[in-house]
Amino acid sequence: MNYRLDKYGNKLSALGFGCMRFQSKMGRLDYEEAEREIMAAIDGGVNYFDTAYIYPGSEALIGEVFEKNNVRDKIHIATKMPHYLVKNRESLDKIFNEELKRLRTDYVDYYFMHMLTDVSAWNRMCDLGILEWIEEKKKSGAIRQIGFSYHGNTDMFCTLVDAYNWDFCMIQYNYMDEHSQAGKRGLQYAHSNGLPVMIMEPLRGGRLVNRLPEEAKKIFADYEKQYTPAQWAFRWLYNQPEVTVVLSGMNSMEMVADNIKTASEAKVGELSLHDEEMLQSVVKAMNAKMKVGCTGCGYCMPCPKNVDIPGAFAHYNRKYAEGWFPAMKEHIMCTALRKTPTSITNCIGCGKCENHCPQNIPIREKLTEAKKELETPIYRIARKVAPLFTKF
Repeated sequence: MNYRLDKYGNKLSALGFGCMRFQSKMGRLDYEEAEREIMAAIDGGVNYFDTAYIYPGSEALIGEVFEKNNVRDKIHIATKMPHYLVKNRESLDKIFNEELKRLRTDYVDYYFMHMLTDVSAWNRMCDLGILEWIEEKKKSGAIRQIGFSYHGNTDMFCTLVDAYNWDFCMIQYNYMDEHSQAGKRGLQYAHSNGLPVMIMEPLRGGRLVNRLPEEAKKIFADYEKQYTPAQWAFRWLYNQPEVTVVLSGMNSMEMVADNIKTASEAKVGELSLHDEEMLQSVVKAMNAKMKVGCTGCGYCMPCPKNVDIPGAFAHYNRKYAEGWFPAMKEHIMCTALRKTPTSITNCIGCGKCENHCPQNIPIREKLTEAKKELETPIYRIARKVAPLFTKF
C-alpha cells in the first residue's frame, strides 16, 4: 500500500474505505460480509475508514468490527457532523456523543463538517459556538483533526478553505469532474494552503465503470496499456500529488483486492501525455450526448444573481450522459441546499455572462433549456422545503 501524509505528517493509506455502501441481507447490513471486507482491507494496508452520522447503521457496524478485532490503534476513523441538523450548542454534544457510542471509541481522528454548502452555513455554526466547541474537543483529544466535505462550485469552495484554519477537506473529484464542482482548481487551491484533500466519488457512484458508452469501452479495450476502467479512474487520481486519500465504497472482496492492488502500484506522475489524451477521449465519448459545450472554465462567473452557470450546465449534461436521477440529485445538492440558492431560476437574462464566454455559448438560451429539465416541480419542492429540514 502506498501512503500519503496528512497536514501533521501522519501516514494515510492512498486508498480509503468508504463505509456507505455495505451489502444488505434481509433488509439489514450484512455484518459478516462487511467484517470480511474491512479486515481484508486492513490486512492490505488500508488505515483510513470514512463514515457519517447519517449513513444508516454504518457507524455502529464499523465500531463493532473494530472493537471485536482489536484494531482501533491501527486505523483512522473519519466521521461527520451533520451541521444541517444542528439547532443549538447542545445538539453538537448530543450528536457527537452518539457517534462515539456507535463507534465504540473515545476519539475521532478526522472529523468533518458534513457537506458544507456555503460560507453562510459555516457562519451559522460559528454563531452557535462551533469554534469554541472544536477547541474543547481538540484539547480533550476527542477530536484529533477537523475538516469539511463539500459539493458546489469552485469559488465557494475556495472561500470555505479560507474561512477557518482547517486540517483537511473532502471534494467530489474524478476525470469527468475535473472542471466541475470544486474541480482541479479547488484541489490545487486547498493543497497550496497546506490542506490534505480526501476524494469522494472517484467512480461517480460506479458510473465510470457500469455506465460507460460502447465507444468509451472500445477506447479502453484498444489502448496499449490494459487497465480496467476502475483502475484508470483511480490511477488518474493517484497521478496527482495534491490528492491524499481516495475513498472507495467497497462492498465485495473483489473490489477490496483490486483497489488495494491499484493503490499499491500507482505513483504520482506515472501517466504520460498519451495516457491523459486517451482519458480525454473517453470523456468526449461520454459527453457525446451533452447538450452544452461548457468546459467549466468559469469565465462567465460570478453571476450578479448568484446562478451557478457552469454547475447548471454540468448537471444538464449529466442528465443526458447518466440519467435523470444522478443529475437531479447533484443539482439539488449543489444549488438548492444552501442559504442563498444558486438556481437557474435566479437568472434575469442580463447577458453579462455571454460577454466573457470563450466558447461563445448562448448562455441565456441554454440556461432556459436547462431550467425546463432540471428545475421541475420536484426541484421546486426540494428548494422550498429544504429550509424546513436543514439549518443554513
